[in-house]
Amino acid sequence: MTAFRKVTVAMAVALASPSAFAQAGIKITGPGANTSVPWGVVVIMTLLTLLPALLLCMTPFVRILVVFHFLRQALGTQTAPTNQTLIGLTLILTWFLMQPVMTSIQQTAIVPFQEGRVSAMDAVERGSVPLRDYMLRYARQKDLALFVEIAKIPRPRRPEELPMRIVAPAYVLSELKVGFQIGAVLFLPFLVIDIVVAAITTSVGMLQLPPVVISTPLKILLFVLVDGWNLLVGSLVKSFG
Repeated sequence: MTAFRKVTVAMAVALASPSAFAQAGIKITGPGANTSVPWGVVVIMTLLTLLPALLLCMTPFVRILVVFHFLRQALGTQTAPTNQTLIGLTLILTWFLMQPVMTSIQQTAIVPFQEGRVSAMDAVERGSVPLRDYMLRYARQKDLALFVEIAKIPRPRRPEELPMRIVAPAYVLSELKVGFQIGAVLFLPFLVIDIVVAAITTSVGMLQLPPVVISTPLKILLFVLVDGWNLLVGSLVKSFG
């Protein structure tokens, strides 16, 4: 279970409790407290459907997956590694990178809410602060300014005063830009191999043999010899340092 899933389930279970409904002004009628169980299931399932959007928009998932896609295209292996393998590795790296943020959210928002010291809205507001601070570290000023202009809100004195509806899309655009930059640099050495192989096969008259048949094993061999996965994953993780 990922850190986002743990946090969401904890929030959903807490929201599904009778005390949370009472704080929200919702009266639970019917014999016994079991009436809240169907509502709890509805809340949990609704929040779980938001996990993919949260995972894509507010975590390193976008940058890592874009880079892995460029790597597979550069190697010329259309289905290796498979989509499930790349997404699984991306999820693991995302969980690894977001662990400090999730710990901060757990301590500042989830635990006080479960202990009844803060309301649900206060917990959401507290939990959004570490996540917003994380996204602001990697969101470009240009992208933030773009959405401030589109939203037609006054320019804040500090980036920390920006609402989440401005920070989240700006963060996604910034991550896409960085992911494409890394992917383009990653593509170059393999592109050189393709060009060299195509030139050699053409010069010797091997016109019936597609150059990709020769270049793909060479690119895979080069990637393995330089321990490419270690270098790539290490560089990706360090780029969030």
